[in-house]
This record gives sequence, C-alpha cells and structure tokens, in this order.
Amino acid sequence: MNAGKHLKILSVVGARPQFIKAAVVSKAILENDEIQEVILHTGQHYDKMMSQVFFDQMKIPKPKYNLEVGSGTHGHTTGQMLSGIERVILEERPDWVLVYGDTNSTLAGALAASKLHIPVAHVEAGLRSFNKKMPEEINRILTDHVSSLLFCPTTTAVKNVKNEGINKGIHHVGDVMYDAALLFGGIAEQQSDILTQLQLSPDFYYLATVHRAENTDDPKRLIGIFEAFNQIATKECLVILPLHPRTRAALLRNHLASIVDKHNVGDAGVATKNKYLRLICPVSFLDMVMLEKHAKMILTDSGGIQKEAYFHSIPCVTLREETEWTETVEAGWNHLVGSDTKLICKCAQSLSAEKEMIEEYGKGDSSKILIDIIGKYR
Repeated sequence: MNAGKHLKILSVVGARPQFIKAAVVSKAILENDEIQEVILHTGQHYDKMMSQVFFDQMKIPKPKYNLEVGSGTHGHTTGQMLSGIERVILEERPDWVLVYGDTNSTLAGALAASKLHIPVAHVEAGLRSFNKKMPEEINRILTDHVSSLLFCPTTTAVKNVKNEGINKGIHHVGDVMYDAALLFGGIAEQQSDILTQLQLSPDFYYLATVHRAENTDDPKRLIGIFEAFNQIATKECLVILPLHPRTRAALLRNHLASIVDKHNVGDAGVATKNKYLRLICPVSFLDMVMLEKHAKMILTDSGGIQKEAYFHSIPCVTLREETEWTETVEAGWNHLVGSDTKLICKCAQSLSAEKEMIEEYGKGDSSKILIDIIGKYR
C-alpha cells in the first residue's frame, strides 16, 4: 500500500463510454484532498474524435500513460493491455485500480491488478444482459468476480452479483452516467452548435447509432436495421447517424452504402439509397449530448446511449434483443426490437415521451459517493 499521505488510485480507461464516466469520477477525486489519481489510457479507442477530443472537452486530467493498443482481435488487444497495465502497476504501486464498465480495457485492468494483489474497484458492476455471446458480458462477469469493491448503479445490479455468490464489497451508489448527464447537458446547450451545423430542427430527426459486432458483423441483421432506417427517414424527419468506423466498413462491404463526395458539413463520405438517412462523421461528446437532447427518438445498440436517452427524457428503440438497463424497459422508455425491420419502424412511429421518470439511478452524486467509499479503505 502507498505509504504517503495520499491514497493512490490507478484509473484504467480506453473507450468512449469510459471517458464520460471518468470525467465525473476524476472531478470527484480532484475535490478529495486525500486521494491522488493516475490515469492510464489503453488506447482502445485510438481515433482522435473518439478519444483525445473527449479529454479536451470534458476536462479529464491528461493520462500519464497511453498504451496505444488500438484495434485487433480480442485476445491480441487484451493481452497487450494486460502486459502494459501490469508494467504500470509495478511502477506506480497504487492502492487501488479503478475500472469502468465492460470493455477489454476493463477486464485487462482488473486481471492485471488482481494478479498483483492490488484491490480492484469496478464502476458499473452487476450489469447483466444474460447473453454470453456478447464479449462485454464475459468482461462484466469476470471483472466483478475479481473486484473488491463493486459499485452497482441499480438494485437489479446488486441482485445480479449476489445471485452469483458475491456477498462482500457491494455498494448501490447510483449511476455516474446520470452525474454526467446533469453536468454536461447544460454545457452542451451553451457550447455546441451541431444543430446549426447540420441544419437540424429539434424534434424533427431520429438519432441512430450502430456499432456492436453482433449487428455490424451479421449481414442479415445489418440489412434489417438499415432497411428500417431507410423506411423511417423522410424529408420531415431525417435519420442522423454518426458513423462508427466498424459500421462504415460493414456498410461498404455489404453494399448497403457507397462512397460519395462530401457535400454537407459532417458527412462521412458514404451514402445510402435514401438521402434523408444522413451518415455523418463521429461527433464530439458535447455535440452528441446535444443531438441526443433534441432528437425525436433515439435508435441504438449502445448500452450507454440507452441510458442517456432516458436521462434526457427521449424515447429509445434498442437494436438488440436484451439490455442491461431493464429498468428503462419496465418504465416504458425503452423498447427492445433487435434487427426486425417492421418492429423497428412500428416503434419509431408510435413511441412517445409521456412516461413517468424513475429514481433508480441516484441524485447526481454517485461519483462522490463511490470515491468517499474508496477513501475509507486506507
């Protein structure tokens, strides 16, 4: 353990959703005089718009280490991360390793720490889709089972880890993503001009995102999803889709889009058969928040964006058969449709925002609560 005044935390991040969570947790750490944070970026998201811009906009402290792992197979990237994180742990000798969510960076950080007998704190513990075909599900389960502190966002998450035989170190702290939504929602309104750039009117566009391998790597699913997008996109209500690099490649590979000259601000250089389905370049975090807040509806396969939709009171259609965020489904804000074209279209045209909000995710102080808990373990 660290012998100085400060308790030292090594925070491991690497993917876009983790940067968002780290923004509010790092802020809580900075406000605690007894805790020092060292940030390690695995480089899992290596594109500047998907990484560095997040640190700049959200004022996350600059990472002391960047492994620059980049993309590759699960085994290759996780192995590289594991080796690099181990090296940093041996150099820094932290009191805790803090990991977020369910990515390969999460698992690598948790494994490296546990093998060196450094306790692991897992933010967003206990989430389960119960679909072990998802790499994220494997990462969640393994990370929870080597963690000493499990910071669960919901009561359902608490039940999940207890059902797996974990009975120590479990804390229901609420959702740090709700902290982020409250903090950055107002900042986005002040600083983002994405609606003007894209010539969009609030409530007159659908916001869509597709990035999960189960959708991009399965031509049948990808075709079903994009056929729905083409059907619901009209002059009166566009579909705006910030294009993930994996999805862009899949669209071209399956002849669902073609390369075109860029002719509007933000265009990704590819287009589908429907000009009202606009494929745009990945956007900054604040621009994404702005697009979410003013969309008529959000269609996504992202776990984080499902929640963000709820936090901003926007109906969500989830392009998966299951979700970790069951509370949003039970409350009527989120509908699971998979890749069924007809069901996607039906939900897109019928859902409304006239639902009651739930109080499952805390009061916007989850980051402070979890850091205060870690601070007690000196």
